[in-house]
Amino acid sequence: MIPLADNIREVADFPMPGIIFYDITTLIQKGDLFRNVIRQLAEKVQSWGQIDLIASPEARGFIFAAPLATELGAGLVPIRKPGKLPFKTVSKSYDLEYGTNTVQMNIDAIRPGNRVLLVDDLLATGGTMEACRQLVAESGGEVVGAAFVIELLFLNGRNKIKIDKIETLIQYEK
Repeated sequence: MIPLADNIREVADFPMPGIIFYDITTLIQKGDLFRNVIRQLAEKVQSWGQIDLIASPEARGFIFAAPLATELGAGLVPIRKPGKLPFKTVSKSYDLEYGTNTVQMNIDAIRPGNRVLLVDDLLATGGTMEACRQLVAESGGEVVGAAFVIELLFLNGRNKIKIDKIETLIQYEK
């Protein structure tokens, strides 16, 4: 089998000079590899117990969160940029490796006691996922862990996220 990392395109200077963007479109366009990614993520988190919901930030996180939710029999909670959700929302702002951003979630998306898995395509500095974790926790949800396709180890993002269980499929040292 071809290693997953061999199907990630590295794009230099995107979205700004000095940044290397790890492009998952070259992975997800291959149905067998995409299916394999979802199965591997499911296998990594199944031992964490019941998962009621998967919460994921837009946009690339949705690509993995929706099929993973189906695979696990869980619901899906989209976490979006401001102004994209039509109902009352709760918000969190956070730092990116190249700026700041804010995420929002519907105020009623997570009920107290829901067991929630956080999913995204990439773990970089951890700011996005920590903001998502805070949204879930402040809504009364229990974050069971986080799963990512790619982790940029050199940015130490997992140290910023206050979650005990974190799984990734592909790790880059630099």
